[in-house]
Amino acid sequence: MEEEEAMEIEMVTVVDMVNVIKQMAGGGNNNNGGGGGDGGKQNKSDELKPHAVMEQLPGIQYCVNSPPPWVEATFLGFQHFILSLGMTVLIPSLVVPQMGGGNVEKAIVIQTSLFVMGWNTLLHSFFGTRLSTVIGSSYTYVVPVMAIVQASRYQRIVDPHQRFAQTMRGIQGAMISGSLFQMVFGFIGLWRNAVRQVSYSSIRGPFCHSYWAWSLLSWFSHDGEVFPGWASTVNCNGVLHTGALTLESSPFAENNLVTLLVQYMPHIICHGRAVYDRFAILITVPCLWLYAFVLTSTGVYNHKPMDVQLSCRTDQGGIIGASSWIMFPYPFQWGHPTFNGGEVLAMAAASLVSLVESTGTFLAAARYGSATPVPSSVLGRGAGWLGIGTLLNGMFGTVSGSAAAVENAGLLALTKVGSRSVIQMSAAFMIFFSILGKLGAVFASIPLPLLAAVYCVLFAYVSSAGVNYIQFCNMNSFRTKFILGFSLFMGISVPQYIREHIQCSRFNHFLMHPIWFNNILVVIFASPPTVAVIVGLIMDCTLCRKEETTKTDSGLIWWEKFRLYNSDLRNDEFYALPCRLNKLFPSF
Repeated sequence: MEEEEAMEIEMVTVVDMVNVIKQMAGGGNNNNGGGGGDGGKQNKSDELKPHAVMEQLPGIQYCVNSPPPWVEATFLGFQHFILSLGMTVLIPSLVVPQMGGGNVEKAIVIQTSLFVMGWNTLLHSFFGTRLSTVIGSSYTYVVPVMAIVQASRYQRIVDPHQRFAQTMRGIQGAMISGSLFQMVFGFIGLWRNAVRQVSYSSIRGPFCHSYWAWSLLSWFSHDGEVFPGWASTVNCNGVLHTGALTLESSPFAENNLVTLLVQYMPHIICHGRAVYDRFAILITVPCLWLYAFVLTSTGVYNHKPMDVQLSCRTDQGGIIGASSWIMFPYPFQWGHPTFNGGEVLAMAAASLVSLVESTGTFLAAARYGSATPVPSSVLGRGAGWLGIGTLLNGMFGTVSGSAAAVENAGLLALTKVGSRSVIQMSAAFMIFFSILGKLGAVFASIPLPLLAAVYCVLFAYVSSAGVNYIQFCNMNSFRTKFILGFSLFMGISVPQYIREHIQCSRFNHFLMHPIWFNNILVVIFASPPTVAVIVGLIMDCTLCRKEETTKTDSGLIWWEKFRLYNSDLRNDEFYALPCRLNKLFPSF
């Protein structure tokens, strides 16, 4: 009996070992006979798979055509309005004093810019791309505008007010002429055909906005002159005599608070998560702005260096006292525009550069609005309406043309609300506060370093939108790697080279005559998105374009689906014109 029991134990042990070997080999559990495929299925299910390619971004609470409740839309629209004040206040504060204007002229230009921005945003949301984009002032136009300001025929005028009026007329004439280039490129179809030649491997260029933001903020703080920006946030440190609340007195706290509320607070406090996600800027900016106002009122900044006061005081601009209670901007309020051929060409180059940058913003807004990739014809239509916006800027007398606001596209991702009704609500706030000058000036007194700190969070989302489009490319292809890396590197290095030489005397050796031609080159090659797009497009069109694998590796197969408007039935849902205008103005 003992020998039989020992033999049975050995047989069971052998069977168990055989089953284990079969399972390790993918043969499954064979105890019941006939179940030999279970182990293989389990191994296959455990295999890691790459993330699926998604044409529309999931996780957006309200897409482009889904309006949130009107109360929530009002607060979100006001948040977009607060964010749009950065460039609206910065550019006139930089340009108007050099034109000979004082605080009164600066306040009028800011109110006019805000008024035109509101109408441009409304028009674009109804008739342009119909995306959730704010059409605001663009820093791209500062180079040709400053060339006009420094022209000798204006510098010879002794009276500051007369010099300001004459310079403004010259800017108006150049801007009106430059807008015609945008309208021609957009409405005739040139921009539509140009965009159709772009693949996803070269589309990364317009999303160099993070580097554009870095370069822009570095301009603000050059030698502590003109208008300190992000670098000047350091100057706000240590304004308290005790030094106990140094962090609270720094705009670095704005960056930290936004990151804390959006990224960490929802995981700490489960209730009210949507509040932290959607209203982080509306919570943090007023708190730190009020804190800066208290420090200004109590005289903490009175004995600080001038660069610290320019960075941190809430009353340094003199906008509130110089603003009128009620003002209605009207066309040609500074007189009839004047025209100069060289200035017109430089402004035309700036308008084309703004088209490149705005196209990247449109693509990011479509992504964060959970819409399909923007068809080429819709981008062309948006380019034409950008020209109309620049035309309105020239007629009303602002100091900058129109472009899609990059920071507001980042706010769409921060709030996860991509509804166009929110942007239309923000446009209503812009128009309202531009007419009520005193109230608008109060909001314009927000220290710009606070907004610069917010930009660091928002530009992260915009630049990552460009990275998101790389999912359509084959990143295992060395051709794709080279095009992406080379265009990105050149988009950083070339504009930085131009900026460094503009600020030093060595740049005189690189000047080309006539001066207007030099201004055209500076406008084009000082823009990181434009340089990256030019390099990426040239490399993509010339490097092994005829090979069979190139079409797949560069993402052209995915892009072909959205090149034509009618190739995807979802396009009507997001981009169709209102009141059945698509029948009168069809998209191709």
